[in-house]
Amino acid sequence: MLPVGYSETLLPELLSEFPPGIELVRLSDPLDHDVHVEVWVPDAYPSRAIRTWPHLRGVKLVLALVAGTEWLPGLVGPQVTICNAQGAHNISTAEWTIAVILGMLKNFPLFFDIQKSGRWKRRFELPAHYAKITGDTRPLYPPVMLEELTGKTVLLVGYGSIGKDIERMLAPFRVEVLRVARKARSEPRVHAIADLHKLIPQAHAIVLIVPSTAETRWLIDAPQFAVMRQGALLVNAARGPVVNTEALVAALQSGRIRAALDVTDPEPLPDGHPLWSCPNLFITPHVGGSSPQFSPNAVRIAAAELRRYMNGEPLHNVVQIGV
Repeated sequence: MLPVGYSETLLPELLSEFPPGIELVRLSDPLDHDVHVEVWVPDAYPSRAIRTWPHLRGVKLVLALVAGTEWLPGLVGPQVTICNAQGAHNISTAEWTIAVILGMLKNFPLFFDIQKSGRWKRRFELPAHYAKITGDTRPLYPPVMLEELTGKTVLLVGYGSIGKDIERMLAPFRVEVLRVARKARSEPRVHAIADLHKLIPQAHAIVLIVPSTAETRWLIDAPQFAVMRQGALLVNAARGPVVNTEALVAALQSGRIRAALDVTDPEPLPDGHPLWSCPNLFITPHVGGSSPQFSPNAVRIAAAELRRYMNGEPLHNVVQIGV
């Protein structure tokens, strides 16, 4: 029997997804004794998984329940094969992205403040807000209370499976989509990351959905903010370090851009951090992938990888091959 260690946080009904021929080993937190398992399905929260790892022996394969596994190689070392759960939170993350783009263009954060104040006449703050953030000072009548997504240009920085789902969900809005990935491709047209600087000025919304790597650290920094169009919306659904936080704070405080973040650097964002009080900013606490469908999707992906491993077949979502 193949010993497979799993976190006690997994719902019991999800265990039926795993194939026969294995011994499921429940790993409590904290774990106070050593356990031998060949395959480890760690907790989705890195802090819990990190506490568990020192007590595991014989691990050859890690089946992560999340797509972001940048913390795992340093934990388990190069001898262990790591697979991620690519696809587990595509829908929820893509929906979060569409929601915040619409919410920011429709001024929902400001309307919520108006609702809490109980003062209907505060609606007349919106024309000045629109003029300040976009630079459009024409005497428009009726006054502008919100903006339209339809017809705008959206730059997708990262064109993996989540980026493709975001584009699919954007289709009804008839936006122009600019795509960026590590390497250029022709069909559909995908630009290389080297083209990012010249594409940024064209975009009304810039969506970050890249992994956190040495190459993507501070991909968006002061030079990139400097060439963003007035009123551009930066959406970070990737990882906090993809953006230089100090440069982001400066850009927001200048009133030139707006942003929606599901991730920050540092994270968790400390009490009193300057980001909390920045104008034109909406923050959610790294919840973009969190939905009732997340765990079932992730376990099904892990179970499929486990079947392939047991059958000697190539694994699909390998991010590190053990040496």
